[in-house]
Amino acid sequence: MGIVDRIRGLWRVIRGLYFSHHKPQTTNHADPLTEPLWVKALLTAIALAFVGIFILAPLFTIFFEAFAKGVKPYFSSLAEPDALSAIKLTLLVAGISVPLNVVFGVCAAWCIAKFEFLGKNLLLTLISLPFAVSPVISGLIYILIFGIHNKFGSYLQEHNIQIIFAVPGLVIATIFVTFPFVARELIPLMQEQGSEEEEAAVLLGAKGFQTFWNVTLPNIKWGLLYGVLLCNARAMGEFGAVSVVSGHIRGETVTIPLHVEILYNEYNFVAAFAVASLLTVLALITLVLKSLIEWKYKGEESCKL
Repeated sequence: MGIVDRIRGLWRVIRGLYFSHHKPQTTNHADPLTEPLWVKALLTAIALAFVGIFILAPLFTIFFEAFAKGVKPYFSSLAEPDALSAIKLTLLVAGISVPLNVVFGVCAAWCIAKFEFLGKNLLLTLISLPFAVSPVISGLIYILIFGIHNKFGSYLQEHNIQIIFAVPGLVIATIFVTFPFVARELIPLMQEQGSEEEEAAVLLGAKGFQTFWNVTLPNIKWGLLYGVLLCNARAMGEFGAVSVVSGHIRGETVTIPLHVEILYNEYNFVAAFAVASLLTVLALITLVLKSLIEWKYKGEESCKL
């Protein structure tokens, strides 16, 4: 046995004797999962009360007031020409803005996740800008840009091109407040997935669109659907920016949220809550589809593992 082995053996003996006489003091920390029953009951009651007061009670109120005078007045309110016009305009604005945001979101997420370029952080910041700017302020900005009080707005008016107080203004304002949703859902997803599969496809001879359609899109489809779902819900329910640029012209520039405001200000409560119930149903459908997409995505991820 060498001198080094003897020193190691002596050190083990000394260390064993020391710890046998100097046991470390253990402190009893309360397990957060074994709290007293009254604490669990109190926290559960607070959570249920919060959900009941701020979510369930408003939902109940909307449908209760909508059907306060029966089923016939409810459907009569939805069948009014102004209500039908608001519904059609809302679907039109969402049908234009959502696909455009999908194209922008996919392109922006592809560039940010797959490439390194100058101004990348600036692009990320600009994508998040609508979350920091009030929708009312964004609508006011578009009025200042396209209004008749500047040269550009005067030029548009001279050539009979109307942006503000018309459908194009509604679409532009809706695009601004909704364009982060698709991009913000896809960017972290595509960054996590990396670019190895795309690089392998290119090495095998795939073209750019073939790589996107056969490799990238299947990997991001659930994140893309999730972003589209949120974008569509926000587009149909947007009020602030649309209210500023619409002019509240009935039958022409009034969407569902604006129509609800007009009816409520006219004390036509049944019609206001009836139209508002459409947005409520949309919100519930969005919630259900959101849960289904999350469940489906987690199921596919677990199968891959």
